[in-house]
Amino acid sequence: MGFTGTGNAQERRQTSRFPLREDVAYRVLHSTGEPVSRSGTTLNMSSEGILFTTEEMIPVGRTVELSINWPVRLDGTCALKFVAIGRVVRSEEKRAVVRIERYQFKTRGVASPLSPAVAKAS
Repeated sequence: MGFTGTGNAQERRQTSRFPLREDVAYRVLHSTGEPVSRSGTTLNMSSEGILFTTEEMIPVGRTVELSINWPVRLDGTCALKFVAIGRVVRSEEKRAVVRIERYQFKTRGVASPLSPAVAKAS
C-alpha cells in the first residue's frame, strides 16, 4: 500500500495533509554511533505527521529529528525553520513518514532588506 492511500486509509486520518515541498535535514537518533545528518525533501505534512524523501530506508520505530526550511518568514523578514522530533511509522526505500511527537520553530536569521540583485546594483 502506498503513502497516498485510498478508501478506508484516507478516512482513518484525523487531520488533512498539505503538499509542502521544502528542503529537510534529518538525523536518526538513538541508533548505533553518532547521528549523521542526511537530507531530503518534504512531500506532504499535517499537524500529526510528515512524509519526506530519504537517502536510505529508516527502520520503523526509530526516532528522527527533522529540520525543515519553513516557507513563510516571521514579520516578512526573518527566515524560520520547523524542527520536529518523532517516530518513523512507515518507511520505504526512498521515503518515510514520521509521526510528530514535539516541535518548535527556530529562526534561521534575518534576511537583508535588499535582495542580492539590488545589493549588487548599488
